[in-house]
Amino acid sequence: MARSDREIAEELRRRLGSGDWAAGRPLPPVEELARECGGTDADVASALAALTAEGRLVPDGRGGVLARAPRRAVVRSNERHQWEKDRARRDHRVRAGTGVTERDTGLPTDELVFTATYHEAVANGELARAFDVPAGTALVERVYRTRRAGESAPFNLTSSFLVSELVAANPALLDETREPWPGGTQHQLATVGVELSRIEEEVTGVGPAFRAEAAELDLPPGAPVIRLTARSVAVDDRTVELSRITLPADRTRLRFVTRLTRW
Repeated sequence: MARSDREIAEELRRRLGSGDWAAGRPLPPVEELARECGGTDADVASALAALTAEGRLVPDGRGGVLARAPRRAVVRSNERHQWEKDRARRDHRVRAGTGVTERDTGLPTDELVFTATYHEAVANGELARAFDVPAGTALVERVYRTRRAGESAPFNLTSSFLVSELVAANPALLDETREPWPGGTQHQLATVGVELSRIEEEVTGVGPAFRAEAAELDLPPGAPVIRLTARSVAVDDRTVELSRITLPADRTRLRFVTRLTRW
């Protein structure tokens, strides 16, 4: 029985990940892959199209495809937030030793390159509603990028918003040169007396990257990204941070863990 295009794509994805084809090396012709994988030419062509759309392959301009260099995989679990909260009140040495990016990627701190830039912003539309503040309220926008040393593209594109009045009590929170902050945002908020009760994350879309996003993430045109909005809510039920995150689908896995209370 011939294998389906989904099964063939899974096999090719595994082989690409294990290095069967080095970056820039052409994959065999469709007919040869069909014999190797036990599928039809049409199913192999469909599998190759899917992997090209994911950004794992690129057209060679002659009707074939080339392997792309595999990126470091990121497993983003909702458990990361409690992990960060548990560390927020630990001493500086512990907080500085590692962070959620190290946890998600499995990489040590010295293999990561982190940048942060802060900008003045105002609350309009979605942001005014999220923070329940009047339109025009002053915000701080924090733009974060973290990449693996030796790679040019970041793991994701993140913009985080805070109400300026909330963080003004600690001037250090307005200083981008203090990043990366040991203990992350939860420790930053703790310095102004804010404890989080929950973080609400919503996938707002999955689709092709915009041109600028594709360029920054080193994705082929049209490759898919996952758009995520994260809302941090304090114990008094105020929204204190809102983040917009763009995740490249070719190197990101979202893992949702729901703990069930025993009977």
